[in-house]
Amino acid sequence: MADEALFLLLHNEIVAGMYRAAEQSDGENGRCTTKLESMGFRVGQGLIERFTKDTARFKDELDIMKFICKDFWTTVFKKQIDNLRTNHQGIYVLQDNKFRLLTQISAGKQYLEHAPKYLAFTCGLIRGGLSNLGIKSIVTAEVSSMPACK
Repeated sequence: MADEALFLLLHNEIVAGMYRAAEQSDGENGRCTTKLESMGFRVGQGLIERFTKDTARFKDELDIMKFICKDFWTTVFKKQIDNLRTNHQGIYVLQDNKFRLLTQISAGKQYLEHAPKYLAFTCGLIRGGLSNLGIKSIVTAEVSSMPACK
């Protein structure tokens, strides 16, 4: 329980610190998002390497996505993905109806515009994990109502 709180606090401070530094140096907010996504990518690569060292090879992309939704997401965010959809042509939609990194800022609609800042790291996390499993991907996040995200 304590490690979960530490992760949430660390994540919030990394995001806030990154954007605070960009404001002071008149940097672009796009660079902050890219840096956060890159950090998540590296962490995702390392976590997948650790989590899959004792597992058998995956048969196909769908098995990999199921692993991401069940095991990977559960280890990182303490719950499974709420919904996984696919068009069977390489596009997967993962939905978390109560995403832990957004629950702290989900008090009202005024924070909806800040949600992408808090999802960049997670997009990198997923992309890094998939990359280490041999899948090139583009990972985007969408928030229509807080704290749910796709």
